[in-house]
Amino acid sequence: MDSKQGTMTCALGCWLVAALGGVLAAALLMLLGGWSVMQAVFVGAVIFGVAGLLLSLLLCKPLPQAGSVDPQDTPLARAQAAHAAPAATADAAPAASAPASAPAAQPAAASASVSMAEPLVKPSAELKGTQELAARKGTYKYVKPAAADAAPKPARKKAAPKKSAAKAAEPKAKDAAPEKAASTKAASEKTTAAKAKAASPKRAPVAADGQPEVLSKARAGGADDLKMIKGVGPGLEKTLNELGFYHFDQIAGWRKKEIEWVDSRLKFKGRIERDEWTKQAKALAKGG
Repeated sequence: MDSKQGTMTCALGCWLVAALGGVLAAALLMLLGGWSVMQAVFVGAVIFGVAGLLLSLLLCKPLPQAGSVDPQDTPLARAQAAHAAPAATADAAPAASAPASAPAAQPAAASASVSMAEPLVKPSAELKGTQELAARKGTYKYVKPAAADAAPKPARKKAAPKKSAAKAAEPKAKDAAPEKAASTKAASEKTTAAKAKAASPKRAPVAADGQPEVLSKARAGGADDLKMIKGVGPGLEKTLNELGFYHFDQIAGWRKKEIEWVDSRLKFKGRIERDEWTKQAKALAKGG
């Protein structure tokens, strides 16, 4: 009686929860979804019926009473009993000869222990060659190959014959020949430079006022084109000619004080050193 009353109470509660869910769903559809009253009521009724049925089936199913379930009737127990059936029949003959006063629980316990000890999965058929492999086991023995012991030893290199003193001296003499030629060439160059220096006439010292050597007119070959010097135009060329400078070698030989003397007589000061007239004139005097 108590179990039936509990089941009815559970079912009533499940249907009440389902009714509340249906009403709430219908209200939300009308307020938020903009559904009509009929549509919302229909959906709420469907939700009420489905939810009530599911809840009552899941939550209100009567539980089995204590002791009503046989522990030997579980799926695992049935599988173990089916597996232990052949072993039980094999032990039936010894069990029949035992005294009648022996308790019936001992054979059951023995069969249960045997069934638990035996594996549930038996091995398949024996593989081909298993017996042959077991018979040949332990007959192999590793033997070091004889080729490793008989490996040929590396032959000793023969000592190179010693060179005679005369042959050893030949390379030294050959190496000394280029050095001697280089020293002779350097000495000849020094002599040539000394002769050229002695042949060139010594220049007179710079005048007290710094005026360089000037010419009254151009040499026989004619005046050089001083406009080839960077920074010298027609006007500056005319001024330089008036000062007595007609050739590149004159400008190339200017010294510092002489440059200051010429610079003081030009309109643009510092032009000579800024444009490096003397350097350009040296190159032009040599045909550059």
